Amino acid sequence: MKKIAIITGASTGLGREFVKLIRSKEEIGEIWSIARHQDKLEKLRKQMGKKIKPISMDVSDRTQIEKFGKMLAESNVEVHYLINNAGYAKFCSYDDLSVEDSLNMIDLNISGVVAMGLVCIPHMPRGSHIINIASQAAFQPLPYQNLYSSTKAFVRNYTRALNVELKDRGITATAVCPGWIRTHLYDRADIGAAKATRRFCGMTTPDKVAKKAMTDADRGKDISIYSFYVNFCHIGAKLLPQQLMMKLWLLQQHINPCSKTSR
Repeated sequence: MKKIAIITGASTGLGREFVKLIRSKEEIGEIWSIARHQDKLEKLRKQMGKKIKPISMDVSDRTQIEKFGKMLAESNVEVHYLINNAGYAKFCSYDDLSVEDSLNMIDLNISGVVAMGLVCIPHMPRGSHIINIASQAAFQPLPYQNLYSSTKAFVRNYTRALNVELKDRGITATAVCPGWIRTHLYDRADIGAAKATRRFCGMTTPDKVAKKAMTDADRGKDISIYSFYVNFCHIGAKLLPQQLMMKLWLLQQHINPCSKTSR
């Protein structure tokens, strides 16, 4: 059986870095690279080589997930890595988003992660890995990106619990909780809201986060955190009351929740 890796959100940013790292693993015969835009996937294949199998798909769409599950079941493959990287953020207040946009973020960031796991796990042998991209935003409630941080809190908790449930199958699940990464996430996240996240402390590059995540996953860790700054924030979120953490966040972002605009 062909040994494969499956990566969502593979065409750019962090997903692309995972493609680079897994491409170097000789035992992986194919990388099923999933993203919405076929043209970006074709460009990825030209740059990364014959291991790349481009699959244009929206993992927030349950019908497309069902079709993918059938395709996987009909293929003679073993999934050795499932990396759920697809997701997006919006930096704004709750009422800056439509109902459709709010639910779509939940569908992609949460439902897509769960659904991809459910269709892939039956095809994963002992020693395989699930890597789900959560966020530093998962550590605490974050006003003015509240929906995004809540979806990532789900991914973090879900993945760590899933890791325990999969021990009898010999599969590890790792929640990756990076801080700010230089990717295109910000282009979509910034909608020009009056109150929004605009200060990004501890910014790093996607290659460093991906490398640390792969190392931690191979070591069987259920959580991966890159950089001293993010580790410090993680400890702070454990020790300090959430009300205080939210006040510190608002001070960092120069947002006054009682005013009509941020400073």
